[in-house]
Amino acid sequence: MNLEPIINIYKINLKVKSYEKVLIFTDTIREDEILTVEERHRRHSLVEIARIIREIGKDFCKEILYAEYPSLGSPGIEPPEEIWKIAFGDKTIKNLKKTKLFHKLLSKNISSQEIHLIKEIVKQHCNEAVNVVIALSNFSTSHTNFRDILTKFCGTRYASMPLFDLSMLDGSMTADWKTVKHRALKVKQILDRGIKIKIKTPNGTEIEIIRGKRKIYIDSGILTRRGSFGNLPAGEVFFAPLEGSAKGKLVIEWAPTRKLKSPLILKVEKGEVISIEGNEPYKKELEAILNKRQENRNIAELGIGMNDKAIRPDNILESEKILGTIHIALGDNSSFGGRVRTTMHQDFIFFNPDLYAVTEEREQIKILQTGQLMVS
Repeated sequence: MNLEPIINIYKINLKVKSYEKVLIFTDTIREDEILTVEERHRRHSLVEIARIIREIGKDFCKEILYAEYPSLGSPGIEPPEEIWKIAFGDKTIKNLKKTKLFHKLLSKNISSQEIHLIKEIVKQHCNEAVNVVIALSNFSTSHTNFRDILTKFCGTRYASMPLFDLSMLDGSMTADWKTVKHRALKVKQILDRGIKIKIKTPNGTEIEIIRGKRKIYIDSGILTRRGSFGNLPAGEVFFAPLEGSAKGKLVIEWAPTRKLKSPLILKVEKGEVISIEGNEPYKKELEAILNKRQENRNIAELGIGMNDKAIRPDNILESEKILGTIHIALGDNSSFGGRVRTTMHQDFIFFNPDLYAVTEEREQIKILQTGQLMVS
């Protein structure tokens, strides 16, 4: 096992200081989960990696907090109460419960006015919150109130590593993060000028997305500033499209961890998936997710991969970072500038895209051509 990228999580990516509190958590396989042999092995390996990261962390800071909890079954679901208590401290959670807001946070049924009240409660005891989170749960906690409140109100630095795999230590985690950031900044400069994005792929995807004035974010792997948040491995530029704006079709050939036997066609109107066509078995699973809540149909994110060391197409944590790819997510976008709050956020990868940014003056600027980055 290549331990250098793990050491660099503490030294470079998060720059952990000796006096800081670091929380590491992961999730374990539930008895009712039906998994392939390969997937079961990867999930067991993820727990082992979390434990190794915990042990290495003891050389970098005085207090390493560690927790495991049963899998929640889907990305975007809030972590269990025990994780909230470890991260924020007992006093904060006790006060949130007194105002009956804690249950609303867990269910993501929270208003902007209530978020303001939560901010005031959380800030009273921010000194008890952890300084750093290394989130190694199989199902992502990136798009949760938990992550959002920790980073925005407590200044916690947060590395989200769902679906992490040992192979990443020899691949995508060896990227030069400064180079990744420089590349991403170039793309961001163009996206900042665009109000509309046009995308086509060789397999039939054709979609138009309105950005408007939505903020462009960079996930560069450098998480040293107060309140920083991103994936590891990192490498993307992304934003939340204006709700109700996307139109076209998405042809997906990859589920989050496997190639589909045949493509599925997602028709998009007024910013939502309105139908799925195809015979692939994953169709039923995806339809069940979309039918659970209307908000899950939302076109939540457009991202562009920036990591030249990322190569794996069968793991969405890495595949969405592959240089020259794009990914489009469904569901929640409330934590990065959007207005949709739901218990699901799922990304899908698209290869060899053409991507244009259209400015207010109707100038079309080519960013990707058949998956080749056109920005120097």
